[in-house]
Amino acid sequence: MAQEAKRREKNLYQFAGLVALCFWMVMTSMVCAAERLTVERPTVNVRSGPGTQHSVLWQAEANYPLEVLEKRDGWVRFRDFEGYEGWVSANLTGTTPSVVVKNSKANVRSGPGTSHSIVFTVEKGVPFRVLGRQGEWVRIRHADGDEGWIHRNLVW
Repeated sequence: MAQEAKRREKNLYQFAGLVALCFWMVMTSMVCAAERLTVERPTVNVRSGPGTQHSVLWQAEANYPLEVLEKRDGWVRFRDFEGYEGWVSANLTGTTPSVVVKNSKANVRSGPGTSHSIVFTVEKGVPFRVLGRQGEWVRIRHADGDEGWIHRNLVW
């Protein structure tokens, strides 16, 4: 009987350890996987707080990616690719994948690779909708319709 009780106790400790490990893994993945939203209008006001009574800090254009920090009363507090924070109305955002150029200049190419011709060059801060991915390359479209491929290290 004592042997059986020790075996059950050992199993209980192993089970508790497994539950704790699973909990830790779920919590870690939630912290690591920040929610991203995208500006879905031609331009939106980025405000200092959650409401139209708060001052406008700047404007973000279509396809601008936002890393969600908080949601409150129909507003989203976010951080952008440069670390700036602000608030936008949640109904002006969506979940369409997007990127923004993080280098001072970047070449957009006709295909996924440096052997493809340069279609146009963009500057830091220009946002794009993501159309697809191939290896290290991202197929993008600007709000004005320009399309091409950019290396993933050049965007956020």
